[in-house]
Parts: sequence; C-alpha cells; structure tokens
Amino acid sequence: MADISGMIEAQELRLMQAWMHRDAGTIRQLAARDCMMILGTNPPELLDRPSFIAAMDKDLRCTGFRLGESVVRRHSRTAWYTAGAEIELKVGAKDWTGRFLLMGLWRKFRIGGWKLIERGLSPTSSEEGLADSIRKMQMWR
Repeated sequence: MADISGMIEAQELRLMQAWMHRDAGTIRQLAARDCMMILGTNPPELLDRPSFIAAMDKDLRCTGFRLGESVVRRHSRTAWYTAGAEIELKVGAKDWTGRFLLMGLWRKFRIGGWKLIERGLSPTSSEEGLADSIRKMQMWR
C-alpha cells in the first residue's frame, strides 16, 4: 500500500481552511454525506454533516487554527488521522479557544476518492505531569 500520509494531511488542512472560511462547498466535497462529528463537551454532542455546515456560519465558528504533529495510519480502505491543534472557536457567543485533539476517519470511495466519515474534536488536558506519566507507560521507549 502506498503511503497516504501527505495526502490525508493535505485533506485535513483543506477541511480546516474550509471551516474557517465558511466554505460549505468544500466541506461537502471532503466530508461524506453521512459524516458525523463528535465534540468533546460534557456530555459529548454529535453533529451530522448538514448540522455542521449550518452551524459553521454562526453557531460554531473557527476563526483560526494551527495544526501540530500528526499521525496517519492506513487500515485497508480507511485511514485514521490524529493531530494536536490549537483552534480558535466560538460556540454561539462563548469562546472555546485552546488546544484540542483532532481526529478524523477517512474512507476511500470508488467514486470521489478519500472522504471524511467521522470527526472527533476534544480539548486536551493541561494537567501538569499527566503527559509525562503516560509517556513512561510506553513500552517501545
């Protein structure tokens, strides 16, 4: 199988830029019709593609982002994308800016190529020392 990391990363960048510029046509092009987005709120909430497209104009606005280190893993006709990201978000009138874990499940369709089928967006923990504790558990280090 060919390495598709660069292509998936480019698609993710296009998707985030489309969100920031409120480009519904590009979102429709990159996200499958049945794409679902789960947001790491308490409790977690789901948005389907039509709800996300409608919300990005006024209720769920991305005003800026910076993608961090990412990992892409291919599994047959799907690819799992994860990255740390700094995202400037507005949810209604509330500011939800910060560091997030961004996840995307991409699927290769026979017609239309790679499309996003699942999206996860969750704030990361800033608890001091937590990442170091988890890093020590990694057996491959």
